[in-house]
Amino acid sequence: MLHEATNDERPNERLARAGIESLSDVELLALLLRTGHRGASALDLARRLCARYPRIADLAAATPDEVAGCAGIGRAHAAAICAAIALGRRADSHDLERGDRIGGSADVFRHFHARLAGLRQERFHVVMLDGKGRVMRDLRVSEGTLTASLVHPREVFRAAIREAAASVILVHNHPSGDPTPSPEDVALTTRLRAAGDLVGIKVIDHVVIGHHRYASLVDLGQM
Repeated sequence: MLHEATNDERPNERLARAGIESLSDVELLALLLRTGHRGASALDLARRLCARYPRIADLAAATPDEVAGCAGIGRAHAAAICAAIALGRRADSHDLERGDRIGGSADVFRHFHARLAGLRQERFHVVMLDGKGRVMRDLRVSEGTLTASLVHPREVFRAAIREAAASVILVHNHPSGDPTPSPEDVALTTRLRAAGDLVGIKVIDHVVIGHHRYASLVDLGQM
């Protein structure tokens, strides 16, 4: 939940005195906003945002246009907030580098959670690996609707064939936050595994990313 400060000390004063971790979510938002609008202080605007988005995750999932629609925020303030959220995601992510080794589904989750959790649409990625299980490339194949991502085998394996990948790991998110594989996820995995067998590229796992948790079809015994 978003929490507000319990005293009248200004956020920048509390920051200087007690450090960034002492600030409430409302105060952090006020620092990002910096200035108010038409008689409302930055703290007032931050409180409006908190009322509109009760959880940080709700605010993080909002588009800049949606944030700008909150009374008094506007496009410049919305851009600052969304930029800060994007930077936070990048700081929390671990980009896959060519030559990295994937030790299992936990490594996949660690690399993708910050990038995919909280998105409103499904995104489908393919991680291409060489014969020694080292990362060659990470490719976003599709971006779907709120409930489904349209993925075709040719989109998955075209780049993998071009890169001469030995195997691939499939990764996508569930906007609901629940990573439990759906029947459609299992059916898609079966279809892609069959296509991979035909072209000589093994599908070694399909990892579904949720909010702070994940599911691996290999770990679940569904592959």
